[in-house]
Amino acid sequence: MSRPDKMIGLFKTAKGPGNMALVESPVPTPGENEVLIEVKAAGICGTDVHIKHDAYPYWPPVIMGHEFSGVIVEVGREVSAYQRGDRVVAEPHTLACGRCELCRTGNIQLCAAKRSPGWGIHGAFARYLVMPVHLLHRLPDALSFEEGAVVEPAANVVHDVLERGRVEPNDTVVVLGPGPIGLMSLMAARAVGAGKVVVVGAKEDEEMRLPIAKELGADAVIVAGREDPVQTVMDLTEGRGADLVVEASGSPKAIASTVGMVRRMGRIAAVGLPGGGDIPFPWNAAAWKVCTIIFNLSTGYTCWDRAIGLIAARKINVARIITHVEPLQSWERAFEAIESKRGLKALLIP
Repeated sequence: MSRPDKMIGLFKTAKGPGNMALVESPVPTPGENEVLIEVKAAGICGTDVHIKHDAYPYWPPVIMGHEFSGVIVEVGREVSAYQRGDRVVAEPHTLACGRCELCRTGNIQLCAAKRSPGWGIHGAFARYLVMPVHLLHRLPDALSFEEGAVVEPAANVVHDVLERGRVEPNDTVVVLGPGPIGLMSLMAARAVGAGKVVVVGAKEDEEMRLPIAKELGADAVIVAGREDPVQTVMDLTEGRGADLVVEASGSPKAIASTVGMVRRMGRIAAVGLPGGGDIPFPWNAAAWKVCTIIFNLSTGYTCWDRAIGLIAARKINVARIITHVEPLQSWERAFEAIESKRGLKALLIP
């Protein structure tokens, strides 16, 4: 096929805060079990913001971005299950060794050798991206490429909140942080029968994010700083506490508050990343409640097709959280919208 030799990518050019620039680089060539994908839309993740500020591991110079959708334009000579023209998304678990205990037990996302697109190898903030065929998932025709670019964070929510957090019918679920992950956690909990979902945000979330939470089905929203979230949750549950608390904010204060909100023998799903440093935590209170604390990182295999199905059924309405769509050249404007909390999910179009 005819394709250009060069492309422009958004690079993290060197270690340190900032150090991001649009740089020309060669279009990659797929290996025998890889495909070349033309990226149609790519989402800015909180991880990308952390990388911008030097608060997450990365290996520069590297093209950023790991949330994406696209079309296969070239296949390696050993690829048979996919062909040119297929619409796809992909798990970001490249370079997992396949031999360690984690890989052999199906947890390649935790392999120490893994180097994901966007921080360990070149990612999706460019026109083309190479991916191994075993990490691909088909994007249904009913979903737009913009919706497809949000499958990866939706898969995180399915893995963290549904598969590991185990939302059960009539559960009371409290979500801390009304960002994209928090709002999708709300929708996912609703999709599997949660009885009551409460969303906690900060004062700066009152203008846009908390109203969207109400629109998407939150039974109550709590503004930390205007009321005591722990006391309000206990009042809403008649002193029992929540069955599941989803910590999606990364705020140290919010993380510490989860123990006060959860019921005895309840569950806390840690999803948000604080971005570095130790977090004070009420360990004794957690011990006396005998609560289960579930730490989460990245996605497994089963959550991808489940997430795609929930999005296709409009049970996780990812279109509602896409607030900014910008050309790659306007990456600074898109990042600023996310960092200022004027936006929820911003997409870059290479």
